[in-house]
Amino acid sequence: MKKRHGGGDPGTTATLLELGFEPARPVPEHLEDTLLPSGDHKLVTDRRAMSTRVSIAAIHPSRHLLEDAAGQAYEEMDRLIGLLNRFDSASAVGVLNSEGILTGAPPELVALLGRSAAVFEASGGAFDVTVQPLVDLLHQSDTLADGQPADPVAWREALERVGADAVKISNGDISLDRDGMGVTLDGIAKGYIVDAMAARLETHGIERFLIDAGGDIRASGLREDGDGWMIAVRDPRHGGVLPATLRLTGSAVATSGGYEARFDPDGSWHHIVSSRTGRSPTDALSVTVSGPNAYASDALATAALLMSPREGARFIDSLPGFECMVIDAGGRATFSAGWSELTVTSQEEGVR
Repeated sequence: MKKRHGGGDPGTTATLLELGFEPARPVPEHLEDTLLPSGDHKLVTDRRAMSTRVSIAAIHPSRHLLEDAAGQAYEEMDRLIGLLNRFDSASAVGVLNSEGILTGAPPELVALLGRSAAVFEASGGAFDVTVQPLVDLLHQSDTLADGQPADPVAWREALERVGADAVKISNGDISLDRDGMGVTLDGIAKGYIVDAMAARLETHGIERFLIDAGGDIRASGLREDGDGWMIAVRDPRHGGVLPATLRLTGSAVATSGGYEARFDPDGSWHHIVSSRTGRSPTDALSVTVSGPNAYASDALATAALLMSPREGARFIDSLPGFECMVIDAGGRATFSAGWSELTVTSQEEGVR
């Protein structure tokens, strides 16, 4: 394996396909400032990035502070995209995947792989960032035939390259100890970036905000009406809104679902793949997890999707501070024990 130092310019923005990242535009496409009756300003702004809309709604007495804080939050987003974009050969992740080793790795990547390993252990191996060889195969147009791998040998070889135990971190260096293996952070990076954006707002003294990156959401404080931020979870079957709406004040929520990127007509194969079987899960359509931060909610939702609905709900139930809703293939919902405490009635629902 070749050695290469660093991994590109951290500020470089490139394109992650499918559920990855796209370059964010240099200025918000939408910026709206509202002077509230309280005298506070409410800033709402959004940009296209990470294949979705990334929006910030924030409240503070100073409009200029809001604009500066939001701008720096987007800059932090761009910086992290430049590090974690596996489709950019110059990024830290791109170098690691192509060379098999990265010396002097950025601390953000080291930390994120460490957190990924912790979720791998907690989930009994369900969450595994080394499934990239399988995901890459699915992106090839001739991979599937009649709903099965067209080349079972190639599929088996890709599965043999998977294994979180082969990711080694030592003194800031990262190595992949199996030839041809790679990592994909699609199941955790977006939540991690949302948390980093929230930290930028907080360093400016912004305590009331909502960040939404295509369903990876972090909320703090109260809305202008004194209530929490209301978050509606979408129906994975039809795109409608489920009856439950969440109230967030100092927490996060993320949803994982195979419906986002399908590789066959009936959705039996999609972008989420089990490192144990090499197949996509089909028992559950989506898992929504709420917890104290976005990165863990993001990763845990992916892990629970790779389990049966009941097993996934029990798994989330075992983790203090986290709750979930699992929608199975028949549209039935399974909840963790404390999920109902997060929801509001239809009479209470309102705009974010």
